[in-house]
Amino acid sequence: MGEKLKSTVAKVGLPRIIIVAFFISLWFAAAGLGLDLVQLFSDCLKRWGMFGVLVLAMVPAVQCGIGLNFGITMGIVGGLLGGLVVVEFKLSAIPSIVAVSPLLAQWVGILIAIAIGIVLATGIGWLYGLLLNRVKGSEMTVTTYVGFSIIAFMNIMWTVLPFKSGVLIYPNAGEGLRNTISLADDYSGVVSNTLAIHPEGSSLNIPTGLILFVLFVCLLVWLFMRSKTGIAMSAAGANPQFAKASGINVNKMRLIGTTLSTVLAAVGILLYAQGFGFIQLYNGPMMMGFNCVAAVLIGGATPKRARISHVLVGTFLFQGLLVIALPVANQIIPEGNLSEVMRMIIANGIILYALVQNKGGDSRD
Repeated sequence: MGEKLKSTVAKVGLPRIIIVAFFISLWFAAAGLGLDLVQLFSDCLKRWGMFGVLVLAMVPAVQCGIGLNFGITMGIVGGLLGGLVVVEFKLSAIPSIVAVSPLLAQWVGILIAIAIGIVLATGIGWLYGLLLNRVKGSEMTVTTYVGFSIIAFMNIMWTVLPFKSGVLIYPNAGEGLRNTISLADDYSGVVSNTLAIHPEGSSLNIPTGLILFVLFVCLLVWLFMRSKTGIAMSAAGANPQFAKASGINVNKMRLIGTTLSTVLAAVGILLYAQGFGFIQLYNGPMMMGFNCVAAVLIGGATPKRARISHVLVGTFLFQGLLVIALPVANQIIPEGNLSEVMRMIIANGIILYALVQNKGGDSRD
């Protein structure tokens, strides 16, 4: 019995067991403190949906062999640019479409933003993949450096890009984009509010449209991973030498995986922005890569193997911890900032643990 328990702990991972136990204990603490559990559950679902596609961007990156993609901010930039173009030209408020249905007009706006983001992210991701093919063995170091570098570069670009909308630029300066841009008049909450279940008199709010959108994207990735190209990509990531001997172009497969990861990040940031109701520029997206890496690792992934199930479970656990921890911490220590400290400890601790545990390599199923 003892050996079986040790085997289970080793397979699941002690930090993951501790996090799940802590997550459950927070729910009991919230109930004991008289907090609205239904509201907390609704917030967990919303944040799960908002971050789901961003975390999903880790799957093709890991499976193609570049590892945990700390550089998803490359794709995030593409998505943000797509979202800004829609706001600039008011593409969510086309009069002829608004006359038919305001909700349809908002959907048109966010779909145009996603399309622009995908186009930009495809180009960015392909160049990014070419870079990673030249630094094999140091991908995670390079992706972290590139991720921070693109944020620094865009901090300059946000001040000089030729946007003119009063919603986007600082009114007094006449140029330079605002740090936080409201989407209230564009596509704020369009995915989250579509088909949402919100019984009258209840704090329950299930963002049905958001959940379905995330699951749809997961389905597309799942189908791709089981296609001929997806299987070849996973083979190239699992054993490059064997894949090369089998006639698979390893560099090409890495390019495809890196590009797909970058594209998913572009879609994910737009899904996050519509749920949040704002676009955050400058240093706003800086740590998103770390949060996504931590979430997929909590779900059971490793730097060499990631599945969609790891994304779904890990995102709910990680975001759920943050949702519940804040009100519980505020009740126990009103002046504290424990939730932010806990987020940093969990995110960085899980990443460090996973990298140490997999230093010598990891087998794939």
